[in-house]
Amino acid sequence: MQPSLLYQKKSINLNNKKLFYLLKTSRRARRLRLEIRSKGRLIVVKPYKMPTRIAENFIKQKTRWIIAKIKSCQQIQDNFFSYNNQSEYLKYKAKINKLIHERIKFFNCIYQLEFKIISVKNQKTLWGSCSNKKNLNFNYKIIFLPKNLRDYIIVHELCHLKEMNHSKKFWQLVAQTIPNYFIIRKILRQRKFLLR
Repeated sequence: MQPSLLYQKKSINLNNKKLFYLLKTSRRARRLRLEIRSKGRLIVVKPYKMPTRIAENFIKQKTRWIIAKIKSCQQIQDNFFSYNNQSEYLKYKAKINKLIHERIKFFNCIYQLEFKIISVKNQKTLWGSCSNKKNLNFNYKIIFLPKNLRDYIIVHELCHLKEMNHSKKFWQLVAQTIPNYFIIRKILRQRKFLLR
């Protein structure tokens, strides 16, 4: 049986700079698509019978979008891994604390769950956590995330107030407000931070 995906490492010149990307030729793909992964890596997926030159032309047509997305990913990545930056933490702590309280108030209108303390911390490996004492903790670096990822993290920990696990019931709770949570989970896993 032949594999459904064929992989090639390729390069292309965009704005006079060489960009390396991974070309995936898929027997299942019906159309051409671009993906920007963690650290700004470009993935191009094309149908099996589509010539490579068509994919290359498509990349060139999307040059502005690709460069903007890669730059954004790299900036976010730099912020994520600037560990122990106490001055940055203090700079953003009040702002993210206010934002988290507002979003929890918004989502808890649906969930109606009880909690005690909400804390914003400068953590190395966790996006957020929920303790057995019903305290919610969040990494200040979520301020650098897109809104949909940030909301997912907040809802994830909020739902742990009722289900202190990752059971089917837990994910059903999350899905009430974040129906595409499985896509967001995949994105966050690429960022190398954890949720508890």
